[in-house]
Formats: sequence, structure tokens, C-alpha cells
Amino acid sequence: MTHAYAALPAARGLKPVLPVLPVLPVLTVIALLALPVAPGDEGGASLADAASGVVVLCCAIRLLRQRRRPLSRTAVVVLGLPVAGFAVAAAGAITPGAALTGFTRWLQIFVLVPAAVLLLVRDRRDVRLLAWSVVALAVWQGAVGVHQYATGTGASYMGQEIRAVGTFGPADVMAMATVVSFGLVCAVGLALAPGSVRQRVWALLCTALLVVPLAVSFSRGAWIATAVACGAQLVLAGLRRAVAAGAVVAAVSVILVGGFGVGSTLLQERVSSIGQVGDAPDQSVTDRYTMWAAAADMWREQPLTGVGFKGFPEHRDGHASLALSSGSDIEGAGTEYRKQPLLSPHNMYLLVLSEQGLVGLLTLAGSWLALLVLGLRRLVRARRARDPGNAPTTDSSLDCGLIACGLLIWQLINFAYADIGGPTTVLTAISLGLTAWWALSAPLEVRS
Repeated sequence: MTHAYAALPAARGLKPVLPVLPVLPVLTVIALLALPVAPGDEGGASLADAASGVVVLCCAIRLLRQRRRPLSRTAVVVLGLPVAGFAVAAAGAITPGAALTGFTRWLQIFVLVPAAVLLLVRDRRDVRLLAWSVVALAVWQGAVGVHQYATGTGASYMGQEIRAVGTFGPADVMAMATVVSFGLVCAVGLALAPGSVRQRVWALLCTALLVVPLAVSFSRGAWIATAVACGAQLVLAGLRRAVAAGAVVAAVSVILVGGFGVGSTLLQERVSSIGQVGDAPDQSVTDRYTMWAAAADMWREQPLTGVGFKGFPEHRDGHASLALSSGSDIEGAGTEYRKQPLLSPHNMYLLVLSEQGLVGLLTLAGSWLALLVLGLRRLVRARRARDPGNAPTTDSSLDCGLIACGLLIWQLINFAYADIGGPTTVLTAISLGLTAWWALSAPLEVRS
């Protein structure tokens, strides 16, 4: 039956497509993030959000057809743990609408889509395919961002329209930085692992190219998270293997960033401001500190359950000091000047603490910590299996482990400066799914 099917012309025509069919919905979500965000659509549901729902639906159909137990007990506990906190936050929401939308959104990003990615990814070839797709998206968005910086058509920064925001617009200045950072982490993971020479060369080239748009995004949080995540990848890959790659990246970074002319002065000022946020913070940092204090004050009033989904904007004015400005300035990249209200604390941990309380923070952060510990443990085992003197193995999934752990480390660091929101939130869900595949999949599934 199989040979007869393979002999059909239609089957032969579909043969190149068949290997990627299970992860094709995930690839579609990544591809949709390359489309421009229409002015006025910021903050609403995007095509990528809708496509992420299709990912979950395709996963459900596949499970029904195969009639097998979808997840192991460990995976159910780790991925399902945050649901308890979400349910508590929904019960404490101000309105039923806020409860429904908040519960659905958080369930989508932190449970359903990661679980679907875990189940749709079959082996390390799928992981590499998704990683290269993220790198390609990052290169595209980075190219748009560099063009914006070079031509003065980006978002407004220090009185000049030079901030690289890609196709996402000035209302979400962190979006392009997030995409480029994810691409950098994936490229570094692909470059460090023992693989084909072609893979390492292309990955190193993409790493060097993506340094430029990350620099001109002027996103301090993304800089810090990327430096920590890539540094962790270097250490986890083995110092001897990482020295050459690190030296190349450092040299290229100095050459490219150092040749920006006027931009280099702005970059130096932005970098130096990282160490000045406690002594002489600018208004954006002051606003962030004020919102952090407001979130902590909300938590002290409701320590176990928080103020409920969508509660931070409603309670903000009652807890924030007069130092909080009326909003952030939005201008440039084809958008007229306007004030954007500050509706979140720009710190994921404080957002969860204020709206979901200790119950939500412990369940959600506990899930992430479990993924990190299980992922690092498997990565150490994969690295030991390839060290000289050990028994030979056919497993060459070290790059998958470096990508998965690097993405989670980046996210955990970046959550100290940002929270969910905007079109790239679905990319966060996909990255958590890749980490879950590496940390929770059966050993036989890791092998191709």
C-alpha cells in the first residue's frame, strides 16, 4: 500500500512537503510576523494570534487521528501548573469580560500553544527548521530596522526618527528587538553545536548581521537579556568550542557598531544609561519604577490572589505616585505624534504578582523553573555523550538543546524589563514550546 501510494504522481509531488506538514502551522505563525502592523491595530489580535489558534486545532486533530496519550505525566504537571493561577485571577477579575479574555489569552500563550508545539515537533530536524525560520524572520525585521535607522524613518528617539522598530511600528518598540534577539539566540545555538560546516558558517554570518539591528533598536532590556543568554550558551556548549565563535562575534560587533558615526554616540549614551538608572534615571525609567512600585502595592493589598485579570490598569492611579507621567510619546515610522497610556508595569513578574498574587506567580514561575532545570539537565547529558572518552552515540541534538535553553534564559531575563503584549507574544509561546519539547519529550523523540 505504501509503495503504491508513493508511485502516484500527486504523492511524488507532495513528497518534499510531507516532512514539514506537522510543523507547517507553526511556520505559518512565524511567517505572519513578517507582515506590517497597520496603524491603529496595535494591541489588538493579529493574524499571527489567529494562526496560533489554528496550531492548537491542528494539534488536536492530529491527536484524535493517532489516538494516543498526548503528554507524559511530567509534561501535564509542568505545562498545566499555571492553569491554577489563571483560574484564581479570572475569579478575581473586575468584570466577566476581563475574566474571559484574560484567562483565554494567558491560557493560549503559556499552556495551549507551547503544548501544541511540543506535540507537533517530532525530532531535532523540526527544531532546526523552526530555529532557521526564526532567524530568517529576524534577518528580515532587522533589515527593515537598519533601513529605518539609516534613512531616518524609524521611531522617534532623542528627537530623531532613527529607532529601529521593523514592521511593528512605534507603538511596540520592543517587538523588533524581541524578534532579533530570538534570532540571535537561535543562530548562536546553531553555530556552537557540532554540525555541518555549512550550518555553522551561515549561523555565524546571521549572528554577526543581527548584532546591528539589535544595537539600533536602543532596547536596553533586550541587550542585557541577549548578552546573558548567549553567554550562557557559550558556557553550556563548552569553552573550547565557544572561544572561536565568541571571538568572531566580538570582533564583528566592534567593527559594525563602531562604524555608525552619529549613531555610535547615541549607542554609547544608551549603554552608559544602563548603569545610571539608579542615580539619574530618565523619564522612561522613572515611569517604570513608579509602575513597579504600584504593582507591588497592589500585591500587598491582595497577596494571595492579586487584583484579577486586567486589574492593573484599573488600580494603577490609586497606587502610583505623582512621578508617573501621562504616557509615553509615540511618533515616527509613519505614525503621527500621540501619547500611549501606560497600562502595565513592564515587568512580567510584577504583573503576575499584582494581578494573580502569590498563587499565580508560584505556579507560572514554577513551570518555567521546571522547564529550565529539566532542559539544562538534558543538555548536560547530551554534551557529556559527545565528549571524548565516552561511548559513541548517534545523538547530535546539542544545537537543539542550546537553542531551547537559550530562548528560555533570554525570556526569563527579559521578563524583568517587559511583559506580554503585542504581536510577538505568540513568538514567546512558540519559544516556550521548543523549550518544552527539549525538556519534556521522551529520549527517543529527541533522536531523528
